[in-house]
Amino acid sequence: MKRALLLLVSAIAAHPATFTADSARGQRLFETLACIQCHSVNGNGGKTAPDLGRMADRGFTPATLAATMWNHAPGMWVAMRDRQVTAGELDQQAAQDLMAFFYAARFFEKPGDAGRGKQAFEILGCAGCHDLKASSQWAALADPIALLEAMWNHRADMRNAATSKGLELRQLSAQNLTDMLVYLRNQPGARAQTGVFNVEAAGSGDAVFKSAGCAECHQTVAALAAQVQGQTLTEIAAEMWNHAPRMAAAGAPPVALAPGQMRDLVSSFWATKFFQDAGRSASGSRVFASKKCAVCHNDPASGAPHLPIPGRDFNGASMVSVLWRHGPSMLAQMKTKGIGWPRFDGTQMADLIAYLNSK
Repeated sequence: MKRALLLLVSAIAAHPATFTADSARGQRLFETLACIQCHSVNGNGGKTAPDLGRMADRGFTPATLAATMWNHAPGMWVAMRDRQVTAGELDQQAAQDLMAFFYAARFFEKPGDAGRGKQAFEILGCAGCHDLKASSQWAALADPIALLEAMWNHRADMRNAATSKGLELRQLSAQNLTDMLVYLRNQPGARAQTGVFNVEAAGSGDAVFKSAGCAECHQTVAALAAQVQGQTLTEIAAEMWNHAPRMAAAGAPPVALAPGQMRDLVSSFWATKFFQDAGRSASGSRVFASKKCAVCHNDPASGAPHLPIPGRDFNGASMVSVLWRHGPSMLAQMKTKGIGWPRFDGTQMADLIAYLNSK
């Protein structure tokens, strides 16, 4: 028992120099970990648990997903035992890949409406140039980073094309763009597209940040990361679109990015922070106490590591990994102490993660 709990320390590694998350690997994990036996994603998989690609109450974040899995875990372990399903290994890298798969399936996007999207597509003038018959070829509908790159690189061309037609490119709200994406992804030619999401942060984004002119206003990657923390890539794409005219007016027109550079840039200022929701450590300290975490984690005799752990990095993915690998042992020990299994909402989990990262 103590050995299993002590493994919690190694399950939460220091922040890696290279950060990766890949939806293709995550999809394979979704199948090999037997999640697909109960859950489906956009209709593909089991029917006894919710379809993770068609959740009606969108607005999920990595911390919300971690909280949902934490709350669901005891029942999930019973269902797995009844079905004789053996849980595979899920380290932090695998958890990040799994979340990338969910991101590719639009699990973390805000709610959108195809009817509103059709209206916006026409009213905002998009229909004047874009042929819906070619929507099956639009990589931007399947890959959110390809969407960012397309909107950033081609805005000047789109402005010129609109001007030649006597039109004006208008500002986009995040809701406008979300609605249009729902509308476009439901076009006959686009429905068969498989969602793609992958990021790899290895320090190369800093060079792009400077060459693209971002540093002139945002100064540092860290400052931009703090500004956009908690936003989806769709929200960031709308902000980038609206920001371009202001950059031009200030004498710093947007610089077109080479293939792959937008992925490096996004990986540097958004990806790692995406797995860390914007929580409050003071509130997280109260969550830690109220959920009885200290009963084991502040008791050396329990074998559980003392928390927080200086120099360790916690996020939504690492919390899922810890739950998957060590949750059953944690539950067993909690039962011996007469402690009920803790349940969290998304805000509480985000605050708890912030507290665990506070030292």
